[in-house]
Amino acid sequence: MRTARLRVFRPVPAPVGTPEGTPRQSHSVHATTGGSVLSREQIQIKTPQQVRLMRRAGLVVADIHAALREAVRAGITTAELDAVSAGVIEAAGAHSNFLGYYDYPATVCISVNDEVVHGIPGERVLTDGDLVTFDCGAYILDDDGTQWHGDAAFTAVVGGTYRSETDRLVDTTTREALWAAIAAVARAAAGEGSGRELRLNAVGDAVEAVVADVAEREGLELGILQEYVGHGIGTSMHMAPDVLNYSVKRRGPRLRPGMVLAIEPMLTAGSPATRELDDGWTVVTQDGSHAAQWEHTVAIVPGGVWVLTAPDGGAEGLAPYGIEPKALG
Repeated sequence: MRTARLRVFRPVPAPVGTPEGTPRQSHSVHATTGGSVLSREQIQIKTPQQVRLMRRAGLVVADIHAALREAVRAGITTAELDAVSAGVIEAAGAHSNFLGYYDYPATVCISVNDEVVHGIPGERVLTDGDLVTFDCGAYILDDDGTQWHGDAAFTAVVGGTYRSETDRLVDTTTREALWAAIAAVARAAAGEGSGRELRLNAVGDAVEAVVADVAEREGLELGILQEYVGHGIGTSMHMAPDVLNYSVKRRGPRLRPGMVLAIEPMLTAGSPATRELDDGWTVVTQDGSHAAQWEHTVAIVPGGVWVLTAPDGGAEGLAPYGIEPKALG
């Protein structure tokens, strides 16, 4: 069985109410310049200057998104869209953190309709109404040659018109879940709330709340992927901690300035059960239902968050929650 993944793929706790599940090691926190080793998995804490370096990488990813949004259309192949991504990275003087990662052959993952994650670009021709997820990344080098990474994803409908109300709901709900989770982290960074609201659990709780609200309001129960989760990010693309998109009883680490998280809910229009294709990368839903993924790289800063892969730092996405991003000067 292939174990290389572009997403963190480890045993994770079962959702609340599920008796099975492997308890996770708790995560400790340490600075990138050193610190006490308190557990087997450590969360990298960035200095303000290191967060600014990650912002540079994040803006490259934002430029990839903008170029792909402009280029995607019926009749284009996914390989041609990968070339668009590669061109943006080259023009920025940055580097792809996907290409060559465990031999992954492209600079972007392009997953169409029932493909959930890790779709490999190729000769597939897109058609109007296709639901397409672009998962993109890049890194820049500092003066010492250290890598600083960005990672973000969005879903788009080719031609601008959804084929079904279900497609619309899975896409818009996933995006809403992302921003609800980012808002929850922002409130925690501002010291609002108590208990698990101040911990990484806030992400999964927020995603579940959005999905539950849609189920009640629209009568559609969307699936939350449990095998594929978000992650810490910094000098590597995938770092501790695992960022779960569902609620668990076990307490997560306390959220604090200097943490940078790739928050990325992945929802399906049916069962969350998936399988991997023979290419060793592409993950599809077992029931053929369509899926969506939205992701941003989010830095926790004093008093709030800075969305490093959003050109406006997260202002538009956070505005409905009455929250303003806290950009570092």
